[in-house]
Amino acid sequence: MDKNSKIYVAGHRGLAGSAITKRLHEKGYTCLILRTSKELDLTDPVKTAEFFQKEKPEYVFLAAAKVGGIMANNTYRAQFIYENLQIQTNVIHQSYLHGVKKLIFLGSSCIYPRNAPQPLKEEYLLTGELEYTNEPYAVAKIAGIKMCESYNLQYGTNFISVMPTNLYGPNDNYNLETSHVLPAMLRKMHLGKCLMNDDWQAIRKDLMQHPVKGISPDDEPAKIIAALEKYGIEKKRIVLWGTGTPLREFLHSHDMADACVFIAEKINFSDLAKGKKEIRNTHINIGCGEDISLRDLAGKIKKITGYEGEIVWNPSKPDGTPRKLMDVSRLTRLGWKPSLSLEEGIKSVYELYYR
Repeated sequence: MDKNSKIYVAGHRGLAGSAITKRLHEKGYTCLILRTSKELDLTDPVKTAEFFQKEKPEYVFLAAAKVGGIMANNTYRAQFIYENLQIQTNVIHQSYLHGVKKLIFLGSSCIYPRNAPQPLKEEYLLTGELEYTNEPYAVAKIAGIKMCESYNLQYGTNFISVMPTNLYGPNDNYNLETSHVLPAMLRKMHLGKCLMNDDWQAIRKDLMQHPVKGISPDDEPAKIIAALEKYGIEKKRIVLWGTGTPLREFLHSHDMADACVFIAEKINFSDLAKGKKEIRNTHINIGCGEDISLRDLAGKIKKITGYEGEIVWNPSKPDGTPRKLMDVSRLTRLGWKPSLSLEEGIKSVYELYYR
């Protein structure tokens, strides 16, 4: 890529896409093509084709996706598989038809089997049963990997799939029904602290920035308290899903974006396929190579937010995959490493969240 290349970032307002857009700007790329989902519906093949015909991007970062936490994945199973398959199919196919020089497709660590050996190596893909709660989303992402791989083999394209671990950072989703585990914990403990301190100005500000279904920031305290209790947020305790024993790896979105831009600038599909008898599993894991139990993560967030109440775990709710730690040796060999520690990252996110 050169600094004047036409670069399309699909999903530029989301957690991953906004971080990639920021990193590209920081590195001096001046010709970014950006569209909101309202401006361009990527599930529509006709509109997607018209966009590529008009804009003719040279490079594509495919970060657009329907994403969510364990509750959202398990509840909206049809939407997760349908929308992600549509988005991927349309963007990847149009990138081929319009001669895109390189495409970076963002997948997810949930593509790996539920009980795969740890840490998760790229070659473990399709070697076992997936985690049930996010199976539709994982299947869609696996299809995207195989689509990129297959187009490269048949058409000579340069489409690279990357598998980020669990991400957090600016522009994260703090919806109490659909958020991932780290932002969900952070918001719950922030609201719990506000309830303990009777800080209704902060509570109303939070509800204004991140609306909760069925209540308004202007409602009476009793109604707000009753609504928050449904999400496990009470004055003296916070209720979290599962047992707290699952192990998860977390990466700040700024580090993920730096890795994606690094790969776009320096790595080609031919580098990943070199020496392989059967060309498969050419995707690249992106992570930090370290994990933490959800119980310990909750303790870390409790300390950072200043929440002083009790943390209660509800074992009747699903834990999800027991452990998801990425083997990042392929990316390390290619020359990239993360820069932010988990504690530094959470502190920066929380400062951004409540200010």
